[in-house]
Amino acid sequence: MIIQPANRTNSVSEYYFSRKLREIDEMNRLGEKVISLGIGSPDMAPAYEVIHTLIHGAENPENHAYQSYKGIPELRRAFAEWYQKYYGVELDPEKEIQPLAGSKEGILLLSLAFLDKGDKVLVPNPGYPTYSSASLLTEAEIIPFDLKEENNWMPDFEALEAMDLTGVKMMWVNYPNMPTGARATEALYRRLVEFGLKHKILICNDNPYSFILNEEHLSILSVSRAKECCIELNSLSKAHNMAGWRIGMIAGEAEVIANVLKVKSNMDSGMFRPMQLAAVKALSLDAGWYTALNEEYKARKLLAGEILDLLGATYDQNSSGMFLWGKIGEKWENGEKLTDYILQKARVFITPGFIFGSNGNRYIRISLCAKRPVLKEAYERIKNRLYPAALQHGSWC
Repeated sequence: MIIQPANRTNSVSEYYFSRKLREIDEMNRLGEKVISLGIGSPDMAPAYEVIHTLIHGAENPENHAYQSYKGIPELRRAFAEWYQKYYGVELDPEKEIQPLAGSKEGILLLSLAFLDKGDKVLVPNPGYPTYSSASLLTEAEIIPFDLKEENNWMPDFEALEAMDLTGVKMMWVNYPNMPTGARATEALYRRLVEFGLKHKILICNDNPYSFILNEEHLSILSVSRAKECCIELNSLSKAHNMAGWRIGMIAGEAEVIANVLKVKSNMDSGMFRPMQLAAVKALSLDAGWYTALNEEYKARKLLAGEILDLLGATYDQNSSGMFLWGKIGEKWENGEKLTDYILQKARVFITPGFIFGSNGNRYIRISLCAKRPVLKEAYERIKNRLYPAALQHGSWC
């Protein structure tokens, strides 16, 4: 290549799943038929009325023009009503909500809007890799903070207070937590707000899993004074089976939203109106939609637990979200060794925890975004192709 890439691209590497899925695609091309329990991409369809709204909207010739950068008023109102109904949070749909092309877009938009070169960002370990990559693309400095099983995967505030927080501008948190499935508590959110106010840090709560296997829907914005130092990202991807639609939102104080819009309006030209109308319909679904969805995920979680049991991994049966996070036994050097072995021998792909940070090295993660027969087949493959050999040799390794 005759043109040198920007230096910022040297700070990030290709996403792990991008590389691994190429390997799996090649195995499938050769007839291996890999079962993937890796990515959390919902395999069920949105509600019928949501799809019908999209189709009907697309049939209207007037809906194919450019749309407002802010999103249509109906969608912003729908998000506000949804937050009021389920989280008890009052939001001004005109000034405190910005629709997004999925909440992942919001991670980069926030970083571009608020981080300068040399600013510092608190990032959880383990945590969603995009928090780090988005920060690095802005040439900010990553300051990891530990999440550990013995502390229920919550921040250790004493350890945080003991750190040098000079120059820290943002902090990423995510509850219900991905990858661990740890649930938020009101006490946790109060501590985070206190911490943000005290140190003048923008607390960024990524909240797309709050409806999955989780009956208590919490938002950090419900805490008194939260809007002074907190924003929240949310999405229709998980709870409404609309991952490929790329519809999310960011909510917070009006000035924060205005700065996000300043960046966003220079990057795109608004979301397709029929998709926004369909999102309005999705947000209006009654509680029965979430109940039915979670009944399916409960059944899948039991099957995923059987796989972890077979592998000798321990896990929290009360976790939430669409993954099951398991700690591997001492026989294995790390989670990557185990998952690579399973992929090669049983043709089942399970995510190693190291991709979420060093505190995930001894963990693996199973996605619940696979139908029950697929999870059962994965169990049988591991049992039949690996377990007898392991018993014969006295070890998995």
